[in-house]
Amino acid sequence: MKKTVLGLVIVGLLAGCSSEQTKPDTSQADAARAAAAKAAADKAAADAAAKAAAEARAREAALAAQKINPLDDPNNILSQRSVYFAFDKYNVGSEYQPMLQAHAKYIEDHSNAKVQLQGNCDDRGSVEYNLALGQRRADSVRKSLSLLGAPEAQMSSISFGKSKPRAQGENETAWAQNRRTDIVYQSE
Repeated sequence: MKKTVLGLVIVGLLAGCSSEQTKPDTSQADAARAAAAKAAADKAAADAAAKAAAEARAREAALAAQKINPLDDPNNILSQRSVYFAFDKYNVGSEYQPMLQAHAKYIEDHSNAKVQLQGNCDDRGSVEYNLALGQRRADSVRKSLSLLGAPEAQMSSISFGKSKPRAQGENETAWAQNRRTDIVYQSE
């Protein structure tokens, strides 16, 4: 009988152990659910970060693709478009060579660019004299650009004499601003 009782005790223990294993441990289940929720939240955060990074890269690429026209960029030498002259002179000073080289290259590289060189004078002198001097100034800049590689067919020159002053006044400061040739792009 001892064997039977002992067998029943063992069977009871085994049955108890097996029933313990089938009962879910609520603390383990809660921990598993919490881990799953954290993993899902981490994945969602990683996905959101990756999406934000991709959008930022796309914005940067779009901005890089928007090429700023160098003629409109105030930091580019091509934004400088006037050659100034001494009183009653039409020779181009050496200080304008870098600017003229940049414009000549731009004109050469952009076959659809048309440039008008507008010669101007201060208000001293007759209308006829200033028209002729303004034309010599415009032609001098045109010749410089041509020698630097700008095609003649893309350039024209005109004189406005003293009719288009940049500055008003009867002093050297105003007169110096009016003795110039302006490089004016007609089309692009």
